[in-house]
Amino acid sequence: MNNFPALRLTKVAEADFPTQFGSFRIYGFEGRDGDLTEEAVVLKMGELAGGPPLLVRIHSQCLTGDVFHSLRCDCRAQLEIALRSIGQEGRGLLIYEHQEGRGIGCSTSSALTNCKTRAPTPWKPTSAWASIGPAQLRAAGSQFCNYFGLKAVRLLSNNPQKVEAVERAGVEVVERVACLADVLDTRESYLRTKKEKMATCWRILESAGV
Repeated sequence: MNNFPALRLTKVAEADFPTQFGSFRIYGFEGRDGDLTEEAVVLKMGELAGGPPLLVRIHSQCLTGDVFHSLRCDCRAQLEIALRSIGQEGRGLLIYEHQEGRGIGCSTSSALTNCKTRAPTPWKPTSAWASIGPAQLRAAGSQFCNYFGLKAVRLLSNNPQKVEAVERAGVEVVERVACLADVLDTRESYLRTKKEKMATCWRILESAGV
């Protein structure tokens, strides 16, 4: 059951989008909730209708990881794993939310890169978009599944909490498919913090003996 207010989604652009992982169709969206307006990008591969539940990744922007290849976090690694998995199956959806998953904007992301090495808890929302909370963000991401007519998905995520949030938004998750990145010394503290504070990436850490 969806307990969160729905964003009013408007598609503002679309185009063919070839990548190293295969050919996608890229969509630009605006989501509105009162005075709040946020943007998101969706990559679609293949025919979504018919067939078994397809792979879906709801990915929150990480400037330092996605763009600058930071090894302090596993964000880019998860993004590439998701794109590669969708490419291998030839169909799927990647929803890219233009908001840091920890609830921060780009201006503070680089400052928190250093904090990650000291394992604080950089998860407190600091922006209007993030103030609605991680569960609502996942619910907002799930609205794109509804937009594309998806009733059941295989969710590419290391976070079991995302499954609950997506299902509360009315989309059945028939399987959680882990995006397991290599455990590097530079991101061990970051992953440990995620495990302790967000109950995520437990399989990665436990398999590595962390």
